[in-house]
This record gives sequence, structure tokens and C-alpha cells, in this order.
Amino acid sequence: QVQLQESGPGLVKSSQSLSPTCTVSGGSISTNDYYWTWIREPPGKGMEWIGYIAYSGRTYYGTFLKSHTSISRDTSRNQFTLQLSSVTPEGTAVYYCTRWRSGFQTYDYWGQGTQVTVSS
Repeated sequence: QVQLQESGPGLVKSSQSLSPTCTVSGGSISTNDYYWTWIREPPGKGMEWIGYIAYSGRTYYGTFLKSHTSISRDTSRNQFTLQLSSVTPEGTAVYYCTRWRSGFQTYDYWGQGTQVTVSS
């Protein structure tokens, strides 16, 4: 059974960076055809897709945050990390990590989410 667990600081100041980490167990982040993705849900709004790091290490980011987004991985720890720079209070959200299974075109496993609040 694959499990994903987010961790990171719950509170950051505006203009700083936020960097939640997702630790994966039960499967390798280097396994073919999986894309390890970050999605966030701001309060009162819908889900926002941030980006992914693929099994190969290739990254792809959504347009609206692209210039401030970086996703990296540590294969020795089976973790991947999101970094959003120069955040504003609009970055306050629950941040989720999830696995996209390309063969089935679905997000098949999710973390429980981590609340990040950006103070002004």
C-alpha cells in the first residue's frame, strides 16, 4: 500500500518561501509512469494544480505559479519537495501531494494535506 505524508512549517511570512515535503512509503518515486504532484486548496476555493516531478526527475509546473515554483526530489529518502518563493497571503492553503498514474489517468494516492498559512 502506497502512502504519502506531507510535512513542513505551518506558518510562513509573506515574501518568504514555503517548502512542504512529501514522504512516500510503499513504492519508489523512481518507478516508471508515476508523476508526483502538488495540488493546493485555498480556503473557500477549488483545487489548484501546482506541478509535478516525474519518475524520471523531469518537472512541469502550472502556468499561474510557474516563475515561483520548484519541485525537487531526494530518491535516497523517497521524498519530493515543493518550493514556492515570494509567497503572499494568497498562498494560504492546504497543500496536498498525490500520485498521478499515467496508465490509468488518475490520481490514485493522496496525502492527508498540510495546512500552510502565509502571514502578512
